Amino acid sequence: MTSVASLPSSAARRPHVAVIGGGLAGLAATAALAGEGYRVTVLEAKPFLGGRATSYPLQQGEEETLIIDNCQHVLLRCCTCLMDLYGRLGVADRIQFFQQLWWIEPGGRTSTLKRGLFRPPLHFAESFLGLRFLSMKDKLDIGRAMLAVEREYGRRTDLDRITMLDWLKKKKQSKRAVERFWRQVLVSAINEDLERMAAVHGLQVFWVGFLARPDSYEMGIPNVPLGELYSERVWSRFPEVEIRLRAQVTGVEKELDHVSRVVAGGKPVEADAFICAVPFERIPEVLPWIAVDVSQFEHSPITGIHLWFDRPVTQLPHATLLDRTIQWMFNKGEGRYIELVVSASRSLIATPRQEIIRLAVSELAEFFPAAREARLERAHVVKEVRATFSARPGLEALRPGNETEVANLFLAGDWTRSGWPATMEGAVRSGYLAAEAVTRFLGDGKRFLVADGERQA
Repeated sequence: MTSVASLPSSAARRPHVAVIGGGLAGLAATAALAGEGYRVTVLEAKPFLGGRATSYPLQQGEEETLIIDNCQHVLLRCCTCLMDLYGRLGVADRIQFFQQLWWIEPGGRTSTLKRGLFRPPLHFAESFLGLRFLSMKDKLDIGRAMLAVEREYGRRTDLDRITMLDWLKKKKQSKRAVERFWRQVLVSAINEDLERMAAVHGLQVFWVGFLARPDSYEMGIPNVPLGELYSERVWSRFPEVEIRLRAQVTGVEKELDHVSRVVAGGKPVEADAFICAVPFERIPEVLPWIAVDVSQFEHSPITGIHLWFDRPVTQLPHATLLDRTIQWMFNKGEGRYIELVVSASRSLIATPRQEIIRLAVSELAEFFPAAREARLERAHVVKEVRATFSARPGLEALRPGNETEVANLFLAGDWTRSGWPATMEGAVRSGYLAAEAVTRFLGDGKRFLVADGERQA
């Protein structure tokens, strides 16, 4: 393997890294390396950064343009690497955290979940016992399963071989507990149905996101459009970073055991190390000779429905909606601009736009009576067909690490072996791990990963 000592003297002083892909994984690697003095060139095929976690303009009229997120993205306090990235970019103050989660039943009856006086893992005891959408038997069933999560996560070795639904059935969870609690939380968190989701991911969500720390469940929502978190102004604080947009990579030239250069936007880019941070479906196109098999990876979609009303329909900042197709509501603007989210939305992919809008408005009115009187002024549907990979059983063994058989080529992306499912945190963790691998290759050996309190096996 080539070492930094064998590189040209100029590169040894300030090594140059080319990052293919300007999604969260690529941006995380870029910010980490730039913070240590590395020169970094980001090559992004699209005209904007952020990948699937971005925003774009929506023309409203001749003179007004709205900026909307392609889908609502949230994080929890346990997303330590993502918050570290926001800190590096100077945008951590753009994230608003909530200590209370609202659950609403059709008809409008509302319950809240928040931490209380007890220490973990019993810090939800008071509010959990007060949840009105579950019976006492449901709560006892869930409580026993939560104790099993604490016992088994990080210790059982077969959790990647069974589905989350299989695990819940073995824990004798009632149908209502499964549908109103476990499914409601996990489908949104993992973007996959319980019948398709590996149990290891479900247990991870509840251990890391709910049980390990008293504040880990707190939900963070950006109070600016996602694109502003990675804007040109943000990157101006990193003079060693060059961002090239509309620079699609059309060739990666390999000589013996290393990559010599890539061609992006018709121009060659040479570097000492390369990080490929593209979605898994693009690997055969970008790196056709790499020994990474992505044939077993599948996508899981997310659908976002943006609704603008002529008056406020709710004052809640967000809520999870029970027993209907729509799973989450986010108040994007004074109760008049509402975004609704359906995760693992395979049933909506072929559904016409107008039918989805009618369904969304009808269901919203079941939870918020004010929506029955409000007039819908505008609607927009975003179907993110390739939102995440499907976190099915057996896939963990197929997720590649960051190093490749090519000495100076590294992989990043939420689909690589980050230790997390396909979330923003997983993408950032993969970028940090790839950046660590680059520094090891160049003889520096930096560490960027931030501990999240997760118990190791």
